[in-house]
Amino acid sequence: MPDEEFTESQLKILRHFVTNTGSNLFVLKNLPEVIKGALFSRYSRSTLSLRSLLLKEFIANEEAALNSLTTAQLEKEEEGIALHKAQAFYDRILDGYGDDSIGELGGAHLAAEGVSMLAAKEIEECRIGGSPLEKSTRYIYFDQKVNGRYQFYQEPVLLTSAYKDLFLDTSNFLFDVYAKLIPPLTQRIEKYFPHDPTISKAAYTAALRAKVLDCLRGLLPAGTLTNLGVYGNGRFFETLLQKLQRHPLSEMQDLGRKGYQELSQVIPSFIRRAHPENRHFQATLQYYEETERQLHHFSSHHAPSIPPMNSPGVRLIHSDPDALAKVAAALLFETTDSGLSELFTFAKSLSEEELALLFDATTSARANRRHKSPRALEHASFTFELLIDYGGFRDLQRHRMVTQEKQLLTCNHGYFLPEELKGTEMEEEYCNAMLRAKEAYDTIASSFPEEAQYMVPMAYNIHWYCHLNLRAIQWLCELRSQAAGHATYRRVAQEMAQEVTKKFPLFERFLKFVDTEDYTLGRLDAEVRQENKVRGVS
Repeated sequence: MPDEEFTESQLKILRHFVTNTGSNLFVLKNLPEVIKGALFSRYSRSTLSLRSLLLKEFIANEEAALNSLTTAQLEKEEEGIALHKAQAFYDRILDGYGDDSIGELGGAHLAAEGVSMLAAKEIEECRIGGSPLEKSTRYIYFDQKVNGRYQFYQEPVLLTSAYKDLFLDTSNFLFDVYAKLIPPLTQRIEKYFPHDPTISKAAYTAALRAKVLDCLRGLLPAGTLTNLGVYGNGRFFETLLQKLQRHPLSEMQDLGRKGYQELSQVIPSFIRRAHPENRHFQATLQYYEETERQLHHFSSHHAPSIPPMNSPGVRLIHSDPDALAKVAAALLFETTDSGLSELFTFAKSLSEEELALLFDATTSARANRRHKSPRALEHASFTFELLIDYGGFRDLQRHRMVTQEKQLLTCNHGYFLPEELKGTEMEEEYCNAMLRAKEAYDTIASSFPEEAQYMVPMAYNIHWYCHLNLRAIQWLCELRSQAAGHATYRRVAQEMAQEVTKKFPLFERFLKFVDTEDYTLGRLDAEVRQENKVRGVS
């Protein structure tokens, strides 16, 4: 890149918008998202440097209105006019280039407060381009009442139906049992795993609380209110808003409408095709509605009646028989000048010992789970079918590099009973709550199967599948099997790893940081480390 020379007045302006004016690496700042997107899109077709382009075509361009945005004492009304001009300028750039990828050049932070756990999962299901963070059920007690009411979604269809009282009474009962069992379970776990005086009391208390809440979260209905923060780019939000607005549940539709209203104040050009009256939105809506109609029609007339997976757990239903050779060929590709097809043929001729040597060369220097393996592992694919409790599903579903689909949340597949409750008086109360919830669910689901999901306790199992490659399995299983994890998804991660290594023993070396141990207070070590960080202890 040639040296750039700017006048002192230009440098003064640039310092307001970039983190430095001399290095070849810098970050944009103090710019509207629409201008960032327009700047980068124009940058891709210009011979100018980004800073020069910013000065000559944006700062000096009255249409972009950036000069008014540099004024420290800018009035709100003037700021709004400036931003409106910036948006119009961006729209002209967007229309000129017509590239959807421009929508990935700007983003926003969206906070969704007081939404159901069902809604949180719908938002997080949009995988690419968004990063969600949700209120935790293991660090926060959910037994508080606000204005005398437990915090669960008041589903409007059910509240105007003959099932109103059944829905409210059952949901309140589940929260009552949840709140009631916290003290005795805390005492029981504390009795069997007393505080070690050598360990910080704060760390022990935090681990104890996590253990108790992990055991009892299954009592919380799926309608329990939570908070969610999401950062996403424009394309992510456009897709999300379209999906929410076409969802059959009114809560999702409402979130889609509200989300559009709020995001249109920050990234309006990126999400304009999510407006219900936009022709692209209408075409997308018709496409999905027709596709869903035809799928339901086919299923009702042609799909056989096959018993579902009836025992909780994980089963591997498909793997590529050529997985070993494909991974080996891909590993060799970068260090040779041979063709991939020829390397695949060569790899198929290798003995098990030779393949082991090759794989060992890839894994021998890997010192911890954060050392990512080569992309060659993505050539081995696996499909798993799972039946696990909804609480565990909520944790595992967030992995973005996984193809997955779920069925409706029901009370038809049994529920998870924590080991810590078995053989105690608490077991009876827990199981009675599950039985009462199922009876209410069965009654409501006969008329409102979608809405009935809100009152299903998270202990009930959900049926889903996931398709992923070996590299994604490595990340998921090594992360989710760690001692600090919830017992449910730790078992799932362990079982998935076992299924892979049972099918391909040579792949075991790629999963060497899967933790197969069992733990009592699994969060304890993590809490001790956190406490030491706070105290400045290495």
